[in-house]
This record gives sequence, structure tokens and C-alpha cells, in this order.
Amino acid sequence: MINLIKEILTFEPDGREIAVYGWVRTKRETKNLIFLQVNDGSCFGSIQITFDRERGISAETEAELKRISTGASVCAKGKLVPSPASGQAAEVQAESILVFGEAPVDSYPLQKKNHSFEFLREIAHLRARTNTFGAVARMRNQMSFAVHSFFQEHGFQYVHTPIITGSDCEGAGEMFHVTTLNIQEIVQKALKEKTNPETFAVDYTQDFFGKEANLTVSGQLELETYATALSRVYTFGPTFRAENSNTTRHLSEFWMIEPEMSFFHLEQTMDLAEQFVVHLLKWALEKCREDLAFFDSRIKNGLIDMLTKVVTTPFTRITYTEAVALLEKNKSAFEFTPYWGCDLQTEHERYLTETVFKGPVIVTDYPKEIKAFYMKMNEDGKTVRAMDVLVPYLGEIIGGSEREDNYAALEKRINELGLAKENYWWYLDLRKYGTVPHSGFGLGFDRLLLYVTGMGNIRDVIPFPRAAKLADF
Repeated sequence: MINLIKEILTFEPDGREIAVYGWVRTKRETKNLIFLQVNDGSCFGSIQITFDRERGISAETEAELKRISTGASVCAKGKLVPSPASGQAAEVQAESILVFGEAPVDSYPLQKKNHSFEFLREIAHLRARTNTFGAVARMRNQMSFAVHSFFQEHGFQYVHTPIITGSDCEGAGEMFHVTTLNIQEIVQKALKEKTNPETFAVDYTQDFFGKEANLTVSGQLELETYATALSRVYTFGPTFRAENSNTTRHLSEFWMIEPEMSFFHLEQTMDLAEQFVVHLLKWALEKCREDLAFFDSRIKNGLIDMLTKVVTTPFTRITYTEAVALLEKNKSAFEFTPYWGCDLQTEHERYLTETVFKGPVIVTDYPKEIKAFYMKMNEDGKTVRAMDVLVPYLGEIIGGSEREDNYAALEKRINELGLAKENYWWYLDLRKYGTVPHSGFGLGFDRLLLYVTGMGNIRDVIPFPRAAKLADF
């Protein structure tokens, strides 16, 4: 097995023979010495490879060294010895090197200089080789593992929910259509037959699924079916929104973490959500310290202190009505004026967490008009048993609710909102056969990455961002 650089850096520099595989970050040369910094992405640090002409370098090795520039992929072999340079415990006293792939200086776009994130998005196939995006990728890996560790330790079963669906979970209609129909052919036929535009309709019975189908906006509805069989379940996968939102917080394709729990009321769900957030941030602080230190020093000063404070501060719980009353006392502080019935904006959420409570907040009992059809109604008939978890400097990180478990009440809500009841027959069946109180929530994984890295744009925490007019890779 080839040793990764993160493993080599833990070895005792006792002169053992070692082989280092990776990509050259820098090459520096003096009269008799050549220094290479090689990184393989396994950790933030690189290892120094040193060639000394006074000890003798073969003609073959000299020829390979001439081919090397920033970005070249190599295998260097030599002895692992103590390093005389400060800041590194060991280096490789190299005896030979093999170049797998050159990276010509005149065309390789990642030279040793600062590149803007905007530029790096244009070369998303190469940006993972930079310090910043290598660190983002390692954080994304670790946080994925943290998600699974939490739910597995709490008795949850992992369920793969479908990506193609005939149901609109949010009822908002902002979905990507999936079809095998030839749209151009259909339009040309309609024009040829001079079809009335007001009566024209696509015949989806001729489509692959025999009906309209879309990319999912959430796995929640399907997940509820398994919650009524396995009690505690979760899904973690891609979701899609056809929102034309060109912001630093929105993507058209993003990853969602969604647990669903039978026999849970809103109170237990809030407890679980708080435990989950604390677990994730603790994991980042404990398992990703080297990369976090980079983000703290280069991307967002004070990041580690911010995450530590959330972990160590109890979550305040208030109702939506109480939250709006607090916001209304300082209306002039906001671009969007708060009022009862409004959907809280990020500036409102940050004000609550950063100015009023100086810590994480859970807001409950939102007006039914601004929440989804499946949320359980409160006795007042105006609000639903919903909750949002808010954290400083981000705002909402989790949204969830107790689900409506009464057949008649759910049917009434579907009809009120003008949703196609036939698309939800199986969802209503869950309330007909062995219904139970149940709850769940969703956490946008990419928003979580935005928070734990301090990065400013959500397009920079996912390997290949998808947004309006952006699907190049």
C-alpha cells in the first residue's frame, strides 16, 4: 500500500526508505540544492523533497528534475530524515524521482500566486488542488462522516429516497421536469396544426413514466413511509430547486440531510436538532483542526471561537410571535420590515442570534401561510408546529416540524392549497393505516459547510456548483 503524506508526516524520521507520491506545489533551486514541496491532498501540509548535487544526482534524475514545475505529478524516493528547516520535523533526502505528468508553466493556470474564487470557479476541475479547496473537500468528507455517525449512534436507519418523483414536497412548483419527450418536435407539431395556445397541453401519458415527473426537492414524503415501519430513519442525498436565484446562499443542486422520527412530537425533535448541530460542530473542531486553523487565519478570522461558542451555549427557544415582537422593537434596523405573518429574513435571524440572544435560537410555531401543507396545525388554527434552528452569522441552519398525522386534517390542507390530491394518495394512506405522531427536519449540507469553513459563497463548498446558467462541468 502506498503511504499517504499525512501518514508519512507521523513517521519517525529515522532514515527509513520512503516513496512519496503527489503533486508539486513549489520548486526552489540553489547551486547545489533542489527543494520540492509535494502534496497529495490527504492533509493540509506538504512534505519537502530535497536533492543535493554534492551527494550526487544521476543524469536520469537530473533530466526528470528539469521537467518539473508547479502542478507536475511525481513519485520521489529516498530517506526520511530530520529536517534542518524550521516548521517541519522531517523531509525526504531524495535519491530519485519519476515524473508522471508535466504541467507546463505557460499553460498551467494554478501558479504560485493568489487566485480569486471567481476565477477558480471557471476551472472547477482543477481548483481542488489549491490549499483552500483541498481544505473544503476534506471538511466536506469529514462532515459527511459526522452525519452518518450521529444517526447510526442514535438508532436511525439510512434510507435512499428517490431522485425522480411525481410529488412536490414543498408545494411551490419550483421543480426541474424529467421527460423523454422531444419538446422541439411537440412544438413544431402544434405550430403546424395551428393549435390554440390557450388549450395546448403536453400529453404526458406518452412520456416515459406516463405522467409528469420531476427531480426531487426533498426526500421527506417518501422518508415518512419508512418512518412508519422502522421508527427512526434518515436520508442524505442530492435535491434540486429550479429557483433562478443568483445569490451566495442558493444552489440549484444541493445535498440535504433529512431525519424522520415516529412517535416524536416537536419538543423531542427540537432536542434532537440541537444535539445534531452540537455533534457536527464538535466533530469539525476535533477532527478538522488543521484545516479549520487555515480557514480561521485566511478566510474568516474568529471562526474557531464562533463554532466553539455555539457548541458551549444553550439554545434559546422562543415562538415566532415572540421573535416578531422583539424584531418590531427595532424596525429601523432592517431592510425588510418585520411584521406578524412575514417570512423571517436572514437579517432578522442574525439579529436574534447575534444581538438579542448572542447564541443559537430555535423559533417555533410559525404562521401556517408561510409553511408547507404537511405541518401539523396548532389549536389556534393560525400557526403550525414548525421549528427553525438559527445560528449566529448564518441564520437558519435547520428547518423542521411535527407532521400532520390526521387523515381528514391533511386532506383538508391539501385541498385548501389547491394541490393535486391524486399525487398524494399514498401519502394520505400513511394516515389511514397505523398513523402515528411523527416529526422530522432538514439540514442543507452545503449551508453547513458554508458555516464550518467560513467561506463566503455556497458555490465554493460544493465540488461542482449548479445554478442558473451554470452547469459547465
